[in-house]
Amino acid sequence: MTVNKGLLSLVENEPNFTNQSLENAVNEIKAIDKDDGHQFILSQFLLDEAIDDNTVLSQTQKNDALETLYNAQPHLQIGRYLKDVVRHTASIIDGSIIPGDPNISSEDQGQGSFLEILQNVQGIQDTIPELYGVTASEKSIGVNDHLGTLNNIFTTTEDSTAPVFTRLKEIMQLIDTTSRTTSALNLAITNAATANLNLRTFLGTIRDDSTDFQTTLDNRVNSVVTMFSTLNTRIAQIPGDPTTDLVAIREEINVQVNLENSNITGLRTYVEFLANKQAYTSLAENETLREVMANVAQDTNWQNYFTDYETEKANQNPIYTTNTDSDKSALIEQVMATSGLPDVTDSTDLDAVAAKAKRDARINTANYDRYTVETQIIKSCEQLGITTANRMTSSLSNSLLNNMNKHDRDEIARQLDLNESANTLS
Repeated sequence: MTVNKGLLSLVENEPNFTNQSLENAVNEIKAIDKDDGHQFILSQFLLDEAIDDNTVLSQTQKNDALETLYNAQPHLQIGRYLKDVVRHTASIIDGSIIPGDPNISSEDQGQGSFLEILQNVQGIQDTIPELYGVTASEKSIGVNDHLGTLNNIFTTTEDSTAPVFTRLKEIMQLIDTTSRTTSALNLAITNAATANLNLRTFLGTIRDDSTDFQTTLDNRVNSVVTMFSTLNTRIAQIPGDPTTDLVAIREEINVQVNLENSNITGLRTYVEFLANKQAYTSLAENETLREVMANVAQDTNWQNYFTDYETEKANQNPIYTTNTDSDKSALIEQVMATSGLPDVTDSTDLDAVAAKAKRDARINTANYDRYTVETQIIKSCEQLGITTANRMTSSLSNSLLNNMNKHDRDEIARQLDLNESANTLS
């Protein structure tokens, strides 16, 4: 049911979705750049933008330069991977993360939208438990597995551990504090930032008619690589060696971004896959279509599903649904009582015991009316494998009644197990 309060205001105004919350968190990390101590982070942002915006470099030249730079101590390319996160979330908001399809005739050629992403993610949360018996999160396709970067996954945690961005800021502040007292580290930071600046300045000098700049470009890129190698050595000398944590932080961020990118770019295909599977299972309600599906399917799992469908459906009974073994035991008692079982409790009532034996499907009672009650009890015991030699009728009646009452209980337990099996995804 829709909540009406505030609904009119919602309808009359646009949400103006943005990734501003993430950008604010990233800006807090960039804000540590208040002195020479951390200019290398800001310089990475600026250099990344300069390469991306350059109109002279070919895409291959851009990719080669970026790959070389990113491979130069990747855990120190903080500005670069944070910029990638910002780009990633922006592509979710505008839907461009789902590429267009030229076969779709529309203005954006089928590019995705934020609303489409949200609706598909919501649909998956409902469908996965029905088809797989587990939550979407258990299959790494929960809401935060698609939208965690937008849902403040880097700035909040559900336990006592510090969020990843908080850990990154703490390390940056540690490096800042150390660099002010260690001239070698401070020099390495300044040189790294300067190398980024020199490359960015050079990119601003090349023009469309430039022809021989590849050597200079390579030299500028390699200078950045050298400076960051030295910087990494100096940072590693800080007590506790924060490079280990920096590597882990970068890995955690990249894993999240890659997971979201993989999930979202494949949303349409995956949703269609789930819808098709649901559509096929709905055909099982029709007896003739069940036969068709069992005949044309080559996979034995599909064959078994449609062949056994009617039997398994007959095994389903809501009254047999339980959650725990203790519930199961109590349910058996409840069903027995509802069914009027045990219907015979006095083993000395030979007539009642013999009459119960005639109702037992395990016993062939053909021509039993020719025999005395005592003989009926003896023959019933023999068929059920109950020892009869040297035993009095009263003893046999007691053993027979216990056996039949236990069978009643076992039969209810069997029906309960069949119901559980029919309702268990496999």
